[in-house]
Amino acid sequence: MSKRTARPKTKSVAGKRATAHALVPVVVAPGRQSRPEHPHQNLDRGVRAAAARLSGGVATHAFVEAWTDWAHHMAQSPGRQLELIEHAQRSALKLMTYVADTKHDGQPPFAPKGYDHRFDSEGWNEAPFEMWKLGFLAMQDWWDLATDRLRGLQPDDADRTRFMARQTLDLVSPSNFPWLNPEIINETVATGGQNLRDGAANFAHDFMKTVSQAHEAPPEGYQIGKDLACTPGQVVFRNDLCELIQYAPQTENVRSEPILIVPAWIMKYYILDLSPHNSMVNYLVGQGFTVFMISWCNPTAEQAALSLEDYRQRGVMAALDMINAIVPDQKVHAVGYCLGGTMLAIAAATMARGGDDRLATITLMAAQVDFAEAGELLLFLDESQVAFLEDMMWDQGYLDRPQMARAFSTIRSEDLIYSRAVRRYFLGKEDLPTDMGVWVADTTRMPARMHAQYLRGLFLENRLSAGRFAVEGRVIAMKDIAAPMFVIATEDDHIAPWRSVYKTQLFTDCDLTFVLTSGGHNGGIVNEPGKSGRHFRMSHRSQGALYVGPDAWLAQRAAISGSWWPEWKDWLDDQSSGERSAPAACAPGQDHAVIIPAPGTYVHQT
Repeated sequence: MSKRTARPKTKSVAGKRATAHALVPVVVAPGRQSRPEHPHQNLDRGVRAAAARLSGGVATHAFVEAWTDWAHHMAQSPGRQLELIEHAQRSALKLMTYVADTKHDGQPPFAPKGYDHRFDSEGWNEAPFEMWKLGFLAMQDWWDLATDRLRGLQPDDADRTRFMARQTLDLVSPSNFPWLNPEIINETVATGGQNLRDGAANFAHDFMKTVSQAHEAPPEGYQIGKDLACTPGQVVFRNDLCELIQYAPQTENVRSEPILIVPAWIMKYYILDLSPHNSMVNYLVGQGFTVFMISWCNPTAEQAALSLEDYRQRGVMAALDMINAIVPDQKVHAVGYCLGGTMLAIAAATMARGGDDRLATITLMAAQVDFAEAGELLLFLDESQVAFLEDMMWDQGYLDRPQMARAFSTIRSEDLIYSRAVRRYFLGKEDLPTDMGVWVADTTRMPARMHAQYLRGLFLENRLSAGRFAVEGRVIAMKDIAAPMFVIATEDDHIAPWRSVYKTQLFTDCDLTFVLTSGGHNGGIVNEPGKSGRHFRMSHRSQGALYVGPDAWLAQRAAISGSWWPEWKDWLDDQSSGERSAPAACAPGQDHAVIIPAPGTYVHQT
C-alpha cells in the first residue's frame, strides 16, 4: 500500500473519498502476519461502514458476547441465583415497611446516585410518585447486584452487562413518562399544556438539526473572539494542522520562561480561554507569564491521512521551535490538557530520549499515560469495535464529534440525556446558554488515520506505559523524562478517571506534584479562584521516591478549600528563573509571522 501523505487535488466528492480510502491503511496488531488486502475487502468495509453509520459507530459484537457470557455463568451459579432471590425479597420488604410507616420518619430505603438529578423535584416525595421512584431505584439496585462480578465471568463482560442493564433501565425510568412524572404533570396543569407545545417545537428543532447536521451560531453574548476566546493576542505561526497564538502581556515584566499549552484535538482550544473571569489563559497572562496556545484545525476528509506523528512533529514540536525563535535561549513550561497531555507526554519522552532539554516543566491536566483503567470509555473498545470505527472513518475520512459525543453522553445518560430531554421536550424549557455549554456544542472532528492509531496504540494496546510505543522507529519511555511534572486529576472525571491519571507516578521517576481537585473532566480544570464549593488535595513526590498507591494516598491527604490554580502558579514561579521584558509577538527578523489577531481562523472552522 502506498505510503504517500500528499493527496492529488480533486473537486469531486467521490474522488476525495476514494483518495482517503487509499491513504488510510488497515492497522493490524503487532506480531501478526497479514496478507495483501484483496480488493473485495473494500466491499466488506463498505458494508460495515454503512452499518456503523446507522448504529452511530457502535459494534454489536461486544453486546452479544457480554450478555452470552453473563447468561452462561449465571445459569451455572445457583448460589448467585438464590442470593438474587433473597435480595429481591429484602428489597420488597423494605418497600412495604416504608409504605406502612405513614409518618415516614426513617430514610427512604433507596436513593438516586449523586449525579442522578431525575428525581430532584419535591413531587417525587409524594404518593403515588414516591413509590414509582423507589420501585425503579430498587430495580436498579437489584440489577447492580445481578451484574456484579461472578466467578468465571470475564470482568469486562460483567462491567458491560451492568452498563447495558443501566442503559435499559434508564430508558424506562418513570421520570421519562409525562403521566408518571409529577413535575411534568404540575407544569402541564399550571401552563394549560403550553409546556408540551413548546417541548414539541424544541423536539422538531433538534430533530431537524440532527438530520441536517447544521452548525448553529453561538447565542448573543457568547460570540467566539468577542465574548469567548477573547484574551488579546496574535497568531504567530500557522500550518495546515494548527495555529500558534501568542497572548499579549498584561504586566510590565514577564517570567523568563514562556508557557506552551497543548489542548486536545478532540475539542476547541478555548475551553482554557472561556469568559474573562474563568479563562486559564487570562489568569496566567495576568500573573505575568508569556502564554502560547496551539489551536488545532478542524480536519476534513481531505486530511484523513494525518497521523499521530503529524500532530507531534507539525503540532507540538513546530510550536516549540517557533517559541524558541520568539523567546530564544529560554526553556519552556509545557502544559497539556486531556489528549493534548497524552501527546505532550509522548513528545516529552521523545525529547528526553534524544537529549533535548528545552522543557523547563511539564503540566498534565486530566491526561492519561496509561489506559488500563480508563473508565467506562473502555467498556466496548475491543478489536471488533475498533475495526468498526476504522471502516466508518475509512468511508467518511474522519470521526465526527457528534459520534463521539454520544459515547460520552451514555456514560452519564441519567443527567446528560434523559434529564435534559425531560426538561427540554416535556417541560418546554430552553437550554440556558453558558460559556461551557457553547463550547460543548462547538463540535470538532478527528482524522481517520490518527484516530485509528490512537485507539489501537494507546487505548486498545496501552503501548505507552507498556514500553511498546515507538516514535521514529524507536521505543520511548516515560521514565526518561527528567523535567519536573505537575499532574492534575479531577474527582468526578468519567473520561480520564483520577486513579488512571494518578498512575503517571507509577511510570515516571522525576520530581512530581500531584493534585486531585473537585469537579469533572472540564469543570475541575476550569476552576478559577473565588468560585465557591471547590476543594483539592495536593502532594509532592521527590525524584526517585517510592510509589504510594492511590487509595493510600487519598487516605493521607486532607481536602483544601479553593482553587488549585494559585498553587500551580506558585509552583511555576518556583520553577522559573526570574523576569524579563515581554517579548515581541514575532521572531527576530520575522515580522511577517504575526498573521492575524487571536483567536485566529481555525477556531471558527465548523
